[in-house]
Amino acid sequence: MGDVHFSRERAGKGVVLIFFWMLSLISLSSAARLSVSRQKLQVQNHLNRLNKPAVKTIQSPDGDIIDCVHLARQPAFDHPFLKDHKIQMRPSYHPEGLFDESKVSDTEKPKKGSNPITQLWHMNGKCPEGTIPIRRTKEEDVLRASSVKRYGRKKHRAIPQPRSADPDLINESGHQHAIAYVEGDKYYGAKATINVWEPKIQQPNEFSLSQLWILGGSFGEDLNSIEAGWQVSPDLYGDNNTRLFTYWTSDAYQATGCYNLLCSGFIQINSEIAMGASISPVSAYRNSQYDISILVWKDPKEGHWWMQFGNDYVLGYWPSFLFSYLAESASMIEWGGEVVNSEPDGHHTSTQMGSGRFPEEGFGKSSYFRNIQVVDDSNNLKAPKGLGTFTEQSNCYDVQTGSNGDWGHYFYYGGPGKNPNCP
Repeated sequence: MGDVHFSRERAGKGVVLIFFWMLSLISLSSAARLSVSRQKLQVQNHLNRLNKPAVKTIQSPDGDIIDCVHLARQPAFDHPFLKDHKIQMRPSYHPEGLFDESKVSDTEKPKKGSNPITQLWHMNGKCPEGTIPIRRTKEEDVLRASSVKRYGRKKHRAIPQPRSADPDLINESGHQHAIAYVEGDKYYGAKATINVWEPKIQQPNEFSLSQLWILGGSFGEDLNSIEAGWQVSPDLYGDNNTRLFTYWTSDAYQATGCYNLLCSGFIQINSEIAMGASISPVSAYRNSQYDISILVWKDPKEGHWWMQFGNDYVLGYWPSFLFSYLAESASMIEWGGEVVNSEPDGHHTSTQMGSGRFPEEGFGKSSYFRNIQVVDDSNNLKAPKGLGTFTEQSNCYDVQTGSNGDWGHYFYYGGPGKNPNCP
C-alpha cells in the first residue's frame, strides 16, 4: 500500500514538474516571440526613417531599388543642426590646377579603359531634377547587421596607423591595409583616380575596399575621417557587386557617421549618382581597365567638405559642423586598399585586395591609384610631398609607388591574401 501511495505521490510530483516545464517553455517562447516582434518593430521604424517618400522609383538590373527623393527630404535633414540649413547647390570654389587629361596629347596618354563608367540603375531610368537617387534599404539589409544601431557603420579602429605599427593593435581589429599617405602639414582635400575591380571575398562578414581617407586629429577616440571610394561588402549590400561609397565619422567610428546616406550628415545635391549603387563596368585581368576619379575638398568660403565624382558630378557636401578637427583642416591623407581578415579556421583570409594581384605585376594585372594630389591652403591641387607607404603584412597585400608625366604620383597595390607566404 505504501508503495502505491509513494508512486502516486511521485507521479503527482512528476505532473507538477511537467506542468511547470511546459509553463516555462510557453513563457520562453512568448518571450522569444516578443523579442522577435520587438526587433521587427525596431527594424521597421529604422526603415521608415531611412527610406524617404519617393517622387519616382527605378528598379535596377542588379536588384537594387533606387528612390528619387526630393532634395529637401533626404536623410541629412533628420539632423537637429540641419533643421534650418539652406542647401548649397554648388561649392563657392573648386580647387585650382585640376589635372586636365585633355591637355595630354593622345600619344602621351596611358593605355587605359577611359570608357565612361556608369551605375547599373541608369539602364532603367534617371531621377528628375530637384531629386536625389537613394538606394532603398531593405529589411534583410538591416537584419544582416549585428544590431539595428550598428547598421551602416564600420567597426572601431578601421584606419591604418602608419606611425604605430604595433602588431597587437593590428591583429585586434582584423583590418589590413596597403596604403600611401602624407602627414605633417595642413591638408584641405585630396584627389585620386582609382582603378575599379571586383575582388573576391571569402566570408560574408569581410569586405574589400579602395578609397581615400581625409583624417583629422589623433588616432584616439576623437578621430575625424571622411572616406570615399569603391567597395565590395556582402554584409552591407547583400551581394558581391563593386559599389561607390562614402563614409564619415567624428569620433573614431563610435557613435557618429555611417556609410553613404544611412544616417543624417552628408547633403547630396546630385540627381545622377547614387551612393552605394553598383559601378559598371569593372576592370578585367589583362583586359580593359576602368577607373573612377574622386575629389574631396574643403570649400574655403563656407568650410564644408565637398565631393566630386569624375569630371562632371559634384555629389554634395559634409557640413563642417559635423567635425571637430576637420572643421579646420586635415592632418593626414591616405589612399589605398583595406580588407577585413577574420582569420576563419585560423588562417589568413583569401579575400582579395584590389585586383587580387601583387603590385609588381603592373598595369592590366594589378590595381592602381594614379594622379594622386592634395589640396593646399591656397585651394590648389598639388603633388603630395614625402609620400610614405604602409602595409601590415606585405606578403599578403603590398604597395609600390612611382611617378611619371602622365600619371603624376601613382602606386600599384593589393594582393591575394592567403598564399604560401601568407598562411
